[in-house]
Amino acid sequence: MTSVFNLPDLGEGLTEAEVLEWRVAVGDTVGIDQIVVVVETAKAAVDVPCPYAGTVLELHGAAGSVVDVGKPLITIGSPDGKVTPDTYRDEERAGAKEPESKGSGNVLVGYGTAEMTGRRRRRLGAVPAGHAPNGATATGAGTTATAAPGVNGTGTAVAEKRAPLVISPIVRRLAADNAVDVAALAGSGLGGIVTRRDVESAIEAARVPAPALAVVPRATAPAGTRRLGLLDERVPIKGQLKAMADRLTRSRREIPDATTWVDVDATGLMNAKNELAAGYPDHKVGVLALLARITVAGLLRYPQLNAQVDGDELVRLPYVNLGFAAQTERGLVVPVIRDAHLLSTVELADEIVRLVELARAGRLGLADMTGGTFTLNNYGGYGVDGSTPIINHPEAAMLGVGRIIDKPWVVDGQLSVRKVTQMGLTFDHRVCDGGVAGGYLRYVADRVERPMLLLG
Repeated sequence: MTSVFNLPDLGEGLTEAEVLEWRVAVGDTVGIDQIVVVVETAKAAVDVPCPYAGTVLELHGAAGSVVDVGKPLITIGSPDGKVTPDTYRDEERAGAKEPESKGSGNVLVGYGTAEMTGRRRRRLGAVPAGHAPNGATATGAGTTATAAPGVNGTGTAVAEKRAPLVISPIVRRLAADNAVDVAALAGSGLGGIVTRRDVESAIEAARVPAPALAVVPRATAPAGTRRLGLLDERVPIKGQLKAMADRLTRSRREIPDATTWVDVDATGLMNAKNELAAGYPDHKVGVLALLARITVAGLLRYPQLNAQVDGDELVRLPYVNLGFAAQTERGLVVPVIRDAHLLSTVELADEIVRLVELARAGRLGLADMTGGTFTLNNYGGYGVDGSTPIINHPEAAMLGVGRIIDKPWVVDGQLSVRKVTQMGLTFDHRVCDGGVAGGYLRYVADRVERPMLLLG
């Protein structure tokens, strides 16, 4: 008896994943819920447990290959069935139906099959794209109504008109932007689901071939020329890199952003950090934790910036999920501190340490990297003073902090050396005007200079 485990639904509209590392090989014995493969989605690297026990008969895809959601990932021979790879092949050639196995019900480590929790906003009475009450199929971008089989006015039988199976909103958007009729596509996904590859293939096929150009020989360096460390390579944009590129491109395309900045005396901030570190030696309270605490306090005072634009509405959110930029070997990631408005400075410090450790180990889960409402970017770690960052769509603003260095500063009419930084706020001009943005930045700057004001 064989069981084929398909790549499960990874959530967030994700339709595929890249195989990073197989943890088992053909012939190995696996147990229920044993991790068999690590895959990378556009959001994060994820451990995938297998819900079946038995012997590994086949791995569907080598490391580096891309597997669509719902497509075979691994084939397992159950111990009681005494199935060998040869008999499995015979069954497959004969078209034998694979027996069902209940398995464990687990899908992904950290997710499971329980109902997901979290704040999701939906307009009252709204119907998600691709769904409708009573089993009907809603119309919308990339969908058509499903006509029930029956007869027409002349008594002639009418064949059922099936709606195109498009699950991912990314696929629907891609099709709509490129005028692709998904109803005319034959979906290659499980059960005929139209995937992103199907739409991209249709887009490519519709393009008019460019006129032939003369082939220009590729320039090569003269013999004996030193390369000086320069690279000659092509790097595919995929996985998390592609997700970031798509998000930032959308941000630049949709958000009319503006930036305001101010120089700040951070001497008081550094003193407060040292006092907290001494008072809580079992916790790693750093500058970022204090900045996070001040950032959240500012959002409670100026909630207009803790918002999103949804069509013709401004959605002001009743909670703060604070994202912060973290550099890792896999590139820049933005972990999210959920309900940051409920945490103390020490609790924020603990959560930052936990998320940074997961990020550096490549173990951030999907829930750790989504749902942010505002981002804090400490680009001073790169040794720079200022920046005009791109807003993390669909958020409405980002606070940036430059390096903290000794500079001459006037205090009470006297010139002295102080710890000075530059702070900048990039904001969506649709959610507020310059007065709100300037008020927020000044509020934050005042508390960086005098952290005791947080007690007021």
